[in-house]
Amino acid sequence: MKRTITAGIVHGLLVISSLTTVLPFIWMILTSFKTYEESIHIPMIILPSSWNFDNFTEVLAKFPFAYFYTNTFLMMAVVVIGQLAICSLAAYAFARLRFPGRDLVFLLCLSLMMVPGQIFLIPRYSLMVKWRLTDTLTALWLPRLFSVFGVFMLRQFFSALPRDLDEAAKIDGCSYWGIYHRVLLPLIKPGLVSLGILIALDSWKDLMWPLIVNTDMKKQTLSAGLAYLIGEHTTIYPLVMAGGLMAAAPMIILFFIFQRYFIEGIALSGIKL
Repeated sequence: MKRTITAGIVHGLLVISSLTTVLPFIWMILTSFKTYEESIHIPMIILPSSWNFDNFTEVLAKFPFAYFYTNTFLMMAVVVIGQLAICSLAAYAFARLRFPGRDLVFLLCLSLMMVPGQIFLIPRYSLMVKWRLTDTLTALWLPRLFSVFGVFMLRQFFSALPRDLDEAAKIDGCSYWGIYHRVLLPLIKPGLVSLGILIALDSWKDLMWPLIVNTDMKKQTLSAGLAYLIGEHTTIYPLVMAGGLMAAAPMIILFFIFQRYFIEGIALSGIKL
């Protein structure tokens, strides 16, 4: 009896938590189909009077969403590939190789995770100005090619693999590079996929850096482009919600496609054999 009551309470709390998470997204979808008068009406109107796509067509007509999507996808692809390559190499070195000061260097890298990312905005911007990369697509992805979190996460996966694999590969004449990309890298596929999803999500929703480094609207990303939907005096909420829905849809689709690897990677990232 107690077990049934406990299970009921737990499931009730999970349902409430799920609704709390999903309701804002549902409200965004409903508002994207409303008129401006319906969106500010008191008392609130839950369902729009008519389901039309006028808000979506208006957003596409007023703002260069084709450039926003292209810039965001290009930046995301470069950042994901670059971070997975660089972070996996660094994680392999920290987890499997022995060299003087390895643990000290790793601790220094981890200490960077304790520092707020906003502190690095000014040095990064100064570098972009010095290298004359402001208002370019390169400035969107170049400072994001390395992540301490990515190194830490993949190091956990490499550390969880038995060291007998390295010894067997060395006996077969495999080099360190061969052990890395032929033996160990395929075994941490869930970690690579889950980290790739996290990197893609972080790149997709980054707002501050694109607004700082680029002023040309055609060189902006989706998240920064949505900021242009916020009016100085009046905000047309249905337009903002329509733009937000178009910006969020690709990431939601990406998660549902790779959710198995994502959940498996997060679940295994803390296990060390």
